[in-house]
Amino acid sequence: MTDSTEYTPPKIWTWEKGNGGRFANINRPIAGPTHEKVLPIGQHPLQLYSLATPNGVKVTVMLEELLALGIKDAEYDAYPIRISDGDQFSSGFVEVNPNSKIPALMDRSTTPPTRVFESGSILLYLAEKFGAFLPKDHAKRTECMNWLFWQMGSAPYLGGGFGHFYAYAPVKIQYCIDRFAMETKRQLDVLDRHLADKTFMTGDEYTIADIAIWAWYGQLVLGRQYNAAEFLQVESYTHVMRWAKLIDARPAVLRGRKVNKVIGDLDMQLHERHDASDFDTKTQDKLQAAKPA
Repeated sequence: MTDSTEYTPPKIWTWEKGNGGRFANINRPIAGPTHEKVLPIGQHPLQLYSLATPNGVKVTVMLEELLALGIKDAEYDAYPIRISDGDQFSSGFVEVNPNSKIPALMDRSTTPPTRVFESGSILLYLAEKFGAFLPKDHAKRTECMNWLFWQMGSAPYLGGGFGHFYAYAPVKIQYCIDRFAMETKRQLDVLDRHLADKTFMTGDEYTIADIAIWAWYGQLVLGRQYNAAEFLQVESYTHVMRWAKLIDARPAVLRGRKVNKVIGDLDMQLHERHDASDFDTKTQDKLQAAKPA
């Protein structure tokens, strides 16, 4: 990385392994596995391989919401994929998601098993499979899809753009931070204007669009993303804040936030999830307390 304020790209780009900030050790310009490792398989048809990042939280919240509706077939096993360690480049994970990104889901209730990757695709797959959190009315379903795909297209500006340059880049570059802060605030304004007269993204009905958008933007305004709440003046987006708090209070959302979480408060960390009782016995605070003195 050059310290110069000006950079002239070479005729041919070459990869500098140490150039990339916090995640430089796992970033690379090629796909495919780096090592052989078979993924574990639990007792339920739905097998989730993920981490409690915003994209991962989308899916665990969705699964917990389905279970809260009494849909027993939505029971699942969730295994952590520690992306900082490169777990996403194992041969087993690449078979489920050739793009090596979490979350990835295997549905073993089908023959052959169905792989589902990309968080938006997983949300839609589960909504259609179980007939929940997706409007049945065609116009409302279309509006739900509008906002689901808005989130999928917009979040890279928030995470890969603003989040990277504000929180993770090895140097603070004003142009990059200003560029992506401006776009993040524009997106928050889009949401704030839309939610001014609506309870949820499609009106009165809580849908996968809310789950997807809340995982990124709801957690941002609640102060859980990049320590940037003050910098972005998130309190000024009053309608987004009201909506974010409403969703945050749902019990299934709290459970979903815990699954595959491996950092932070111990009571919020449930590394693996195989049964609903795991929340009562296997969060890291409870496991620590159960250790012999």
